[in-house]
Amino acid sequence: MSPTQLLLTLLMLTAGGYYLGRRKAFAVSSAKGGSRVLHSRPSYYGSLAALWCALPALIIFSFWLAFESSVITDIMIAGLPEEIRTLPKDRLNLIVNDIRNLVDGNIVGGEISPAIQAAAEHYENLKMTSHAALSVLVVTLAIVAILWIRHFISPALRARNHVENVIKVLLIACSTLAIFTTVGIVLSVLYEAIRFFQVIPVSEFLLGLEWSPQMAIRSDQVGSSGAFGAIPVFLGTMLISAIAMCVAVPIGLMSAIYLSEYANKRFRNIAKPLLEILAGIPTVVYGFFAALVVAPAIRNTGASFGLDVSSESALAAGLVMGIMIIPFVSSLSDDVINAVPQSLRDGAYGLGSTQSETITRVVLPAALPGIVGGVLLAVSRAIGETMIVVMAAGLSANLTVNPLKTVTTVTVQIVTLLVGDQEFDSPKTLAAFALGLMLFVVTLILNVIALAVVRKYREQYE
Repeated sequence: MSPTQLLLTLLMLTAGGYYLGRRKAFAVSSAKGGSRVLHSRPSYYGSLAALWCALPALIIFSFWLAFESSVITDIMIAGLPEEIRTLPKDRLNLIVNDIRNLVDGNIVGGEISPAIQAAAEHYENLKMTSHAALSVLVVTLAIVAILWIRHFISPALRARNHVENVIKVLLIACSTLAIFTTVGIVLSVLYEAIRFFQVIPVSEFLLGLEWSPQMAIRSDQVGSSGAFGAIPVFLGTMLISAIAMCVAVPIGLMSAIYLSEYANKRFRNIAKPLLEILAGIPTVVYGFFAALVVAPAIRNTGASFGLDVSSESALAAGLVMGIMIIPFVSSLSDDVINAVPQSLRDGAYGLGSTQSETITRVVLPAALPGIVGGVLLAVSRAIGETMIVVMAAGLSANLTVNPLKTVTTVTVQIVTLLVGDQEFDSPKTLAAFALGLMLFVVTLILNVIALAVVRKYREQYE
């Protein structure tokens, strides 16, 4: 039985466990006056039986599949001829990959010898035996769990408490997994960044004014300066993000104010979904729009005024990125403004305030924490954008604040450095992790600022 079929079987057993547990609850209560004598509703008894059926079996299933491949591989290697087992590790790994490809029906890189063919058959037999043993173990465990918990079902059994405790433990496990995932990501990036800073000084990376991460392989190689000054990269990121926010924040905030305070219900129901469609357009489409429409228009307009405009500019990327971010600012601000209690507006009107005075002096100050949070979320979105910058702003890391020149961003450089077959032992490749670490620090600072602003201006409304 394949793992997919086993999961479907376990799902059916879980459904059967729910039915049997619920039916047993009705049976034990009917002899004592009906379901009102039960501690919990009958559905909780069924849920308890389903949980006992599914959870232990799923745990065994997950651990078994996690270690199955390595165990089978070790057993298969132990059965190989001596001349193959004593090969160097790299060569042995290639042979193991050929064996796995042969089992899966994929293309094999080398010649298939009788020893490799026999090892593939042995591997396949071990895999089939493992799946059969797993199926027997999981199905048996699920059936025994159903029968065991069904035996203990009685009117006094606190089924609801047990079910809620299990669900609480599952929620805690999920939240803990998310935390450990975040910690793992940070530590992995930090480890590689430390390796980079062991080769390139931190001062050179943070204060250098030239970015050219091309390392020379030979002493006579030309055009490989190996300069790792990150200021041009971060300056380009800030420039494009600033242009994008100058477009997105005013338009998005004004759109939110109009939709929440001035527009009638019919117009709002039409305009808000249309505005949020912008958030669903793929970024590559925005990139095409920026490269084929916006950038030529900016270049032609600048030429008519005698300005030297690059074919790829920060202005083109920033304008299109701002259009893309408008729904983030507008939607979040609209939700926050609508969350302001109507009693505050009524009180302002009762004191003689006009609608505009009510919005500027009552509604917006009350919604300020949420608006700031939405704006900073939009800033994080702008900093992390890649495709629009690649297609509209270019790849050159120029130290300039002129929006008509070509610049690049942190995310674009990370993608550029990690494209293709790379060895993670050169400063060129490790520089991507240093940039990622700095980007993480900048995003963390923005989140801290957002929390500080929210904490300072938060007010409780009853």
